[in-house]
Amino acid sequence: MLQHCAMSDSAIFSLPDDAAPKIRALYDYWLSIRPADAPLPGRRHLDPLDIPELLPNIWMVDVVRDPLRFRFRLIGTEIVKFAGRDLTGSWLHEVVEGYEGSEAFRFHQRAVETGRPGYRRGGLLFDPSNTGLTAERLYLPLAQDGRTVDILLIMTMYHGRPPRRRR
Repeated sequence: MLQHCAMSDSAIFSLPDDAAPKIRALYDYWLSIRPADAPLPGRRHLDPLDIPELLPNIWMVDVVRDPLRFRFRLIGTEIVKFAGRDLTGSWLHEVVEGYEGSEAFRFHQRAVETGRPGYRRGGLLFDPSNTGLTAERLYLPLAQDGRTVDILLIMTMYHGRPPRRRR
């Protein structure tokens, strides 16, 4: 299922030239923490003290297999603000209507299966009807054993009009 990502595979993925500076900073940091003896860094390689200015826009999801599911492990303050609630510990498929058929699920799945980063721009997962706001996302695989993706490190940058307030 997982195609192992070699260090030279970074040439296969590149961010668009107009990617947000924080997205680029997190990608560069992820590349810098990849161990020399494994294709992927693990959670243990990531030190939040190295990237404090990026933390508000970061979220992490645990990867569970058979069947493939994702659970919120950590959610940055900007993500909580735009989602309208802190969903730490919740399963994505239980809190996001239609998640398993969504583009977001496909990006998560692809990062897990290939062990390669992903990037996309588009609407909001939590408020798809809000057309005045878009999101830019970076998906970075983490693997405790250096090969089998067990966490996705994700950054979301919001652009446009703030979301409607939930009641």
